[in-house]
Amino acid sequence: MVVDDHAVVRDGIRALLATHDDIHVVGVASDGVEALQVARDRRPEVVLMDLGMPRMNGVDATRRLVALQPKPAVIALTMSDDDTSILAAIRAGARGYLLKDVDGDDVIAAIHAVMHGQAVFGPGVAAKVLELLQAPPVLRDPPFTELTERERQVLDLIAADLGNQIIGRKLGIAAKTVANLVSCILAKIGAADRAHAARLGREAGLGTT
Repeated sequence: MVVDDHAVVRDGIRALLATHDDIHVVGVASDGVEALQVARDRRPEVVLMDLGMPRMNGVDATRRLVALQPKPAVIALTMSDDDTSILAAIRAGARGYLLKDVDGDDVIAAIHAVMHGQAVFGPGVAAKVLELLQAPPVLRDPPFTELTERERQVLDLIAADLGNQIIGRKLGIAAKTVANLVSCILAKIGAADRAHAARLGREAGLGTT
């Protein structure tokens, strides 16, 4: 699936992929919201994802896509080469990161690579990824110290946009228990509602589970 808010880019990538018999474009989308709808219907194995889009950006869309079953491999294909964008995409679950000035052959090679379980970073990105990985860790207190360990686990999964039923299955507890924990979490962190709590959690680095 190709996700980009520019029709010219979508058409160009689609035309490139059409020249390879072993790659089939099962859908296209113009933003993250549409991407989720198409992915649930068409179940793509690989998603080429732009990051800067209206309604839902590529990072948030990636986070939601990799929570689907079956989980697609997401490759960020973007003009953004800053450290923040790279880290955000990787933390959201992207398996690759390419800049839009790469050759078409690099895009094809990246698709094949992630299909075989590899991670791919384009030539303009790989060096930055190494620098980020080699940087000394910044020690800081864990977020939301007012929460219990179980409440932090639930907030982490809320930040990943999982529902109570799925959270309950992951943690081995009843959905009703999850609902009670959610109420406690909202009160403790001062969140107006579940969506607000999810945003606060993501801003604190949660939601990558």
